[in-house]
Amino acid sequence: MPTIIDFNEASAEPRDSAPAPERILHGQPSWRSWLYLSENGMTSGRWESTPGCWTIAYDKWEFMTILSGRGVVRGEDGSRTELVPGATLVINPGFKGTWEVLEPMAKHFFVRLR
Repeated sequence: MPTIIDFNEASAEPRDSAPAPERILHGQPSWRSWLYLSENGMTSGRWESTPGCWTIAYDKWEFMTILSGRGVVRGEDGSRTELVPGATLVINPGFKGTWEVLEPMAKHFFVRLR
């Protein structure tokens, strides 16, 4: 494992995916991700999404910084977090709600499994 991963210099093959069809509330979101680290229950890289809205249920921690685009995360408890360039947040295990991409979005992320 490298001792430093510079996201501006890192490279990886992109992986295309999407939310499971039963989780999609509207739109046809598609995802592309580049994994720069994936070991010992940790994953980190870059993620991009096209517009759409889907349900989320976190069983891990995720730290992220929004790079571009616009969206919103809504919690089952009524909470609302705007996702705009520069927004930096952590989502904890147990969080349930929706993720909506309003404009094509990119983020850097670091995920740690429970």
